[in-house]
Amino acid sequence: MGSSPRPRPKRLAEKLLQIRLALNLSQDAMLVRLGLDAKVLRSAVSGYELGTREPPLPVLLTYARCVGISTDVLIDDKLNLPDRLLKGTTREIVRHTRTPRTNRKR
Repeated sequence: MGSSPRPRPKRLAEKLLQIRLALNLSQDAMLVRLGLDAKVLRSAVSGYELGTREPPLPVLLTYARCVGISTDVLIDDKLNLPDRLLKGTTREIVRHTRTPRTNRKR
């Protein structure tokens, strides 16, 4: 065992965001779905989705169980989420990342 950090999955954050969007949940609602609403702040889910925080293994297991996939799919960068989860999430990601318009003329 060396002192170097263990390798982190590069696509984990993207997959966790796609799961939440596929379930059509807010970050607060995702915490409730994961059973973490009493233990963890919403900023944790944000950190998981941005890749600034790595979820503990039990949290990864709960994400996987929420959508009926193996944890292998989450942690293996070579594996993609099932198509049934991805339908509509691209649109949602774009919608959530757009800057809102202000001062619209009606």
